[in-house]
Amino acid sequence: MAHKKLQRFQEIKTFPNVFEMPENMAQRWTKHFNNQHPLVLELACGKGEYTVGLARLYPENNYIGVDIKGNRIWRGALTALNEDLHNVAFLRTPIEQIQQYFFPNSVDAIWITFPDPQLRLSKAKKRLTHPRFLRLYQQILQPNGVVYLKTDSPNLYQFTKTVINLFGLELLQDYDNLYAATNLLPEHTIKTHYEQLDIAQSNRIHFLAFKLNQTLPIEKDVELKKLIEIHGTD
Repeated sequence: MAHKKLQRFQEIKTFPNVFEMPENMAQRWTKHFNNQHPLVLELACGKGEYTVGLARLYPENNYIGVDIKGNRIWRGALTALNEDLHNVAFLRTPIEQIQQYFFPNSVDAIWITFPDPQLRLSKAKKRLTHPRFLRLYQQILQPNGVVYLKTDSPNLYQFTKTVINLFGLELLQDYDNLYAATNLLPEHTIKTHYEQLDIAQSNRIHFLAFKLNQTLPIEKDVELKKLIEIHGTD
């Protein structure tokens, strides 16, 4: 297994659609895609199933999967190359550094699909829908940009709804049981490796879409912590 990981790390260095913590990348995306189409990110993309799936559905957009795990990115990047998908790229970097690689207001939407829910309260700040991360997304999202969350974790779902309500963010879609809905779009039904593992064993998939249309004052983070302690959204 270790040998395979090392081999994949070496292979992605040769992939034209993978960028590993590059300098001055913000000004290079247009050149890479050779167009100015809308830019959509999948954060903590894992094997990139959603990045590739969205790119298949909507060739008029450019999609970038972001993850720190190079051996996971390898799978999605290779699939995109094999299918000749020119609207797909992958960025290997920690999510905490995401604002370094995109100009302000340059990203149209962000997808977060089946991230680690970081269930312990002491790790709440590592949740990708914590205000700490949302403030980073605000730096690169367009004013009407949308954040999408798809998760099997009821804890992360409720936590994110708490964040949305506390900061007065605009909620666009809310599915407590996504696949029970009758008005689903094709992008709702893309399944990742981690979805199929059913780690949370909750027997349902949760989905949220919201806009970062308000400022996120740091002072409210203390209130957020108290809310999740009281109401059990941890």
